[in-house]
Amino acid sequence: MTPGAARRERDRPWLMRTYAGHSTAEASNELYRRNLAKGQTGLSVAFDLPTQTGYDPDHVLARGEVGRVGVPVAHLGDMRRLFQDIPLTRMNTSMTINATAMWLLALYQVVAEEQGMDEEAVAALQGTTQNDIVKEYLSRGTHVFPPGPSLRLTTDMITYTVNHIPKWNPINICSYHLQEAGATPVQEIAYAMSTAIAVLDAVFASGQVPRERRGEVVARISFFVNAGVRFVEEMCKMRAFGRIWDTLTRERYGVEDARQRRFRYGVQVNSLGLTEAQPENNVQRIVLEMLAVTLSKDARARAVQLPAWNEALGLPRPWDQQWSLRIQQVLAHESDLLEYEDLFAGSHVVEAKVAELVAQATAEMAHIQELGGAMAAVESGYLKSQLVSSHAERRARIESGEEKIVGVNVYETTEPNPLTADLDTAIMTVDPANEARVVASLHDWRVARDEQRAQKALSRLRSDAAGDENLMGATLECARAGVTTGEWSWALRDVFGEFRAPTGVSSAPVAVAAAEGSPMAEVRGRVARTAAELGGGRLRLLVGKPGLDGHSNGAEQIAVRARDAGFEVVYQGIRLTPEQIVSAAVAEDVHCVGLSILSGSHAALVPDVLARMRRAGVDEVPVVVGGIIPAADAKDLREAGVAAVFTPKDFGITEIIGRIVDEIRLANKLEV
Repeated sequence: MTPGAARRERDRPWLMRTYAGHSTAEASNELYRRNLAKGQTGLSVAFDLPTQTGYDPDHVLARGEVGRVGVPVAHLGDMRRLFQDIPLTRMNTSMTINATAMWLLALYQVVAEEQGMDEEAVAALQGTTQNDIVKEYLSRGTHVFPPGPSLRLTTDMITYTVNHIPKWNPINICSYHLQEAGATPVQEIAYAMSTAIAVLDAVFASGQVPRERRGEVVARISFFVNAGVRFVEEMCKMRAFGRIWDTLTRERYGVEDARQRRFRYGVQVNSLGLTEAQPENNVQRIVLEMLAVTLSKDARARAVQLPAWNEALGLPRPWDQQWSLRIQQVLAHESDLLEYEDLFAGSHVVEAKVAELVAQATAEMAHIQELGGAMAAVESGYLKSQLVSSHAERRARIESGEEKIVGVNVYETTEPNPLTADLDTAIMTVDPANEARVVASLHDWRVARDEQRAQKALSRLRSDAAGDENLMGATLECARAGVTTGEWSWALRDVFGEFRAPTGVSSAPVAVAAAEGSPMAEVRGRVARTAAELGGGRLRLLVGKPGLDGHSNGAEQIAVRARDAGFEVVYQGIRLTPEQIVSAAVAEDVHCVGLSILSGSHAALVPDVLARMRRAGVDEVPVVVGGIIPAADAKDLREAGVAAVFTPKDFGITEIIGRIVDEIRLANKLEV
């Protein structure tokens, strides 16, 4: 380092996190403490799908999902164990939780109180609850309640934290999953900002915050974004986000203090672009994506969490997460990045791209407002159909080779990979017996609690939900009384009902034309020929999402492409039991059942579907499965009777549809 550089004052690094949690509260607590000892500066809690969607571990839909993609938290005892020996007064905790965000924040506050924190200390808690339900309707699928009641829960949480935990970020408006669902940079900005408008309008209309404190509310709104590999575009996207937010909060909400209008965001770089093929390439992708949100001081993330190189293969091990943490630490502490002002100020290239993004995103925001705002655009299906269409167009570009993915559709020749030489040890697996232990612990908790107090708290929650009381007070009493996650959620379901979001499949335009001589034309011909040979009208494909996995992007793209290939597609959306899927297969007399599972619950749910099909007398119908499925599990599934297993390396959707036709022909003893 030169003498001049040595005298420069370095900026404070961003918060460094890894998104983590698995198996049990005890196992996750041990992982968190190890990560903090390695230099991680904040926690990012991953909850399992039952916790995210408001089910207890013993619910039928929780089967195979407990502790798979995060930590199960069913009650206050679990939250105590999760943060044991981690002083919350000194912690900045991010919780990726949405439909049940109010419940998890209440549990967190009560644990803080039990650690000896008085009211003043609780008010100093720092962290973030994601709490963005709009993107759940559009992309991630962990929604529970309809848009109106969901917005009420968000509003009540925001007003409560502003008044009682003023350093907490009660919402992390999340465009991350929008990009994973196919959003362009313009859509990512416009949909996130439209969500912010819907939330802030609702908060201020509730009358729970006086007009003179609007700036305090705006100052606690944070964002969680995605950074893809198109470095320049992603960096400009962040600058555009900041400019639009500054204008919006000043002009629409009258916030004069520039500090309160600051665009505050955290980032997880793009997991969508991580590949199963040549997964070592994921390391440089992660680094490039991190640079897009750290190099530019004027648009630098306040918190960064990086995926691991092997997330397309399965659950990362602690060592893999450590590697991602070290990537951040090398940039922050070894390079001179934090010693300089903004590196891109004055760049005419950057300014032009930012101006373009601002103009296009502002126009799309105006269109959404014309439709009645973000919530109306969710209920009408407009936002979902736009994302499905954008994603279909991107997949078509990849399959045609227009968009190049190294190791996938270009430069596919590779040397043997020592990182994946033993695939069984290249990822972490959750002990299948873990679920039974968690369920047993839940039953013990229910037996030991004061049942009368728990039922009284639930009665108050239902009563407050039916009225207009802020629901945080009743929720805190439920937490203290030993109520479980499922009980809290079902009490609100009783009042609010549930919501099944539009799939966006039926309205998606054709993404791949069946031009003469094209692969799509060949598959369409085989679909029509097979249907004619079977003599039953069109071929029928059931696309099913068993369990609680709400990542429906892959299922939607299969459904759209199968439709375009001439199939009649039966797709009822996410969160179905094996029983419901088999009932639909029988009722619709389908020729093939396709199951999509990304959560790791395939080992429990797929055999259940197969067994139910045998009992229903339709075991001659081929079943194909797609998802993040380790090689050993894929072998087990095929031995159990699955006709074909597709993983992220099978990126050609038209080819997948062709293979489905082959399986239908084989099952019906037709020549392939």
